[in-house]
Amino acid sequence: MNAITLSRRSLLAAGGALVVHFAAPGSARAQLAPSGRAPDKASGRTPDKLSSWLAVQQNGDVLAYFGKVDVGQGIEVAIGQIVAEELDVAFQRVRVIMGDSALTMNQGGASGSTGVELGAVPLRFAATEARRTLVEMAATKFAVTADRLVVTDGIVSTADNRRISYGELIGGRDFDVPMQWNGTLGNGLTARGLAQPKPHSAYRVVGQSIPRDEVTRKVFAQSVFVGDVRVPGMLHGRMIRPPVAGAAVVSFDQSSVAALKDVRVVAKGGFLGVVAPKEWDAIRAAETLKVVWSNAAPPFPDQAQLHDHIRAAKVLGGKTEFDEGGVDAVIATAAKVITADYEWPFQSHASMAPACALVDVQPDKVTVWTGTQKPHYCQIGVAKILGRDPASVHAIWVHGPGSYGRNDAGDAAIDAALLSQAVGAPVRVQGMRHEGTGWDPKGPASVHAGRAVVDDTGQMVALDFATKAFSRVDIESNESDPRHSLAGQMTGLGLKHTPAFGAPEGAYAVPAKRLSWASVAPLLELGSPLRSSHLRDPVGPQLIFGYESFIDEVAFQTKADPVDFRLRHLPDPRAQAVVKAAAERFGWQPRTAASQVAAGDIMTGRGIAYAQRGHTLVAIVVELNVNRSTGEVQPARYVVAHECGLIINPDGLRRTIEGNIIHATSRSLHEEVMFNRNTVTSVDWLTYPILDIIEAPKVIDIVLLDRPDHPPLGAGEASTRPVAAAIANAIFDATGVRLRKAPFTAERMKAALGVHV
Repeated sequence: MNAITLSRRSLLAAGGALVVHFAAPGSARAQLAPSGRAPDKASGRTPDKLSSWLAVQQNGDVLAYFGKVDVGQGIEVAIGQIVAEELDVAFQRVRVIMGDSALTMNQGGASGSTGVELGAVPLRFAATEARRTLVEMAATKFAVTADRLVVTDGIVSTADNRRISYGELIGGRDFDVPMQWNGTLGNGLTARGLAQPKPHSAYRVVGQSIPRDEVTRKVFAQSVFVGDVRVPGMLHGRMIRPPVAGAAVVSFDQSSVAALKDVRVVAKGGFLGVVAPKEWDAIRAAETLKVVWSNAAPPFPDQAQLHDHIRAAKVLGGKTEFDEGGVDAVIATAAKVITADYEWPFQSHASMAPACALVDVQPDKVTVWTGTQKPHYCQIGVAKILGRDPASVHAIWVHGPGSYGRNDAGDAAIDAALLSQAVGAPVRVQGMRHEGTGWDPKGPASVHAGRAVVDDTGQMVALDFATKAFSRVDIESNESDPRHSLAGQMTGLGLKHTPAFGAPEGAYAVPAKRLSWASVAPLLELGSPLRSSHLRDPVGPQLIFGYESFIDEVAFQTKADPVDFRLRHLPDPRAQAVVKAAAERFGWQPRTAASQVAAGDIMTGRGIAYAQRGHTLVAIVVELNVNRSTGEVQPARYVVAHECGLIINPDGLRRTIEGNIIHATSRSLHEEVMFNRNTVTSVDWLTYPILDIIEAPKVIDIVLLDRPDHPPLGAGEASTRPVAAAIANAIFDATGVRLRKAPFTAERMKAALGVHV
């Protein structure tokens, strides 16, 4: 099969992306190899040109070039709605092109719940500017002023019924129109033209619950995932990791895989992989290659000592995010100080399947097919590890098996790039389950300490909340610097550790308040299966678990109702609105927590938690059952009040919130990375269990507070944040026992209840 070249202009003229399909023998599933050219410096594609954002085809259909990606939350539909709204075309006419480094600007990929809040901004302005340009073109053609024209579904018409379509005006040609670009790439990129967007009162497409058609394709196995990509001459690669984290390759015996046909071993420093024409041969070679490893000292403490290690570890960096009112002085003179500590474990991304990437390194160009959240940064990272100009690397995003932050997708691409460079052929790297779960970057473990003082009226007069943890960017949240990949570290690039964590964004008004964090060194500097990075809503769940659990404990100490206590300390009307909305929908009856503990085997409780993520506000009430005998915790009903400004697609937002609740429930009840002194031992669904479908809550009741007078805000992660705290507070209400260590497993629950384990 000959290589196929696809230019941006041919894409516009043809009305769609060119793909190569072929069916594997005995398989009904179509395989896909997207074909495309590497970015061309001479192409002139820059964010300050309207043609870099939008194109109108001859039939009037619209292509919107979006530099982020949709990892299952419906962003593609929302962007299409925004573009359709501002252009005055039907939603069905808009096709969103995502995450291709040769066709889209670097808008930071999926990152920080910014898909709509930030990523949609230049698309909205581009659509507005395109409409202005097209109407002016029609005005010139009809010899009338632009204000005399009306646009309906991409048709510009005059009062005397002369009509011309967008396709007739510009179809297949570039917009030769400048945009004002702020000079930033990534999440902060914005660009705008002369035109002003519509007022929200004129919206007809935005605000509608337009279905996500990709769900149907996924259900009926019609979607193409990165693991399905095939290209001619492709080889299969597998990486070999040390049995003791930190051990180096001393030697390997090539003859141990001689019986496997055409297997090649690729070694560079501590980087060790195998490549073969058949995937099964690569798998067997990785398992049978005889390797002598260095005698590395066990790098990790006993798991039971993890949080004590954090408490005792030297602080490498930190920050006091908020400090007013002289907290220490108030606490020092208080008759009573309420204190509590909370612990959060390492957690794995545990994506539905291990990561996969395919890289084809050629003398003049490199093509990468990747499931990463951030394909433009993957382009940069692959270029750096290969010593290439990023302009010669073409990164093509294809749906991956899961994406919740910095998972193993970035490592797979860097691994495949080195293997392809070594063997001179395209190499597909597909991890195994034990590699994906065992070696992916982890959400960091942390400890949280709360101190508070309450006056005689039940008001908090001092609040001190301090966090100490492993850094949330031990490795960075994207793979643009190969030093933050296993391959880069194993080939000797080293690592620059960055201390980072964060503090709660809660808006509780307390006269003396301090919020601070400190981070400690990683347990192993290089090549660690416990390296920490971003996991969905980075560090939000553990911060709010500690913070909102502590607020609940303070309320209990004052014999206050948990909802009333929060409302008395929340001055922001928006914050009060979400708390009231959740409580009212739930049917909350005021009382002190744990005042109705049942004597029987099944104990029922309710808990509330409030959280802020950026400008998005969420309050959650959960009702759950605790089985006294088994220790099982079963959330039965959630009520979620969610306020994220203007709502683009209500149904899409609801589905996003539901996904957050399910994932966060799993993390709260089950997910904890287990390890021994040598390595991670959580390597499959048995050793790293996740929420089973029979454990899922029967009801997730969502109250959406639409604010059309506000811009749309991030919703991809905010409802993840308060779930663990709401569950912990409900457990206390049900049992009178406070769990301060997550996850809330049946074993921990039984131990807390004094049941024989």
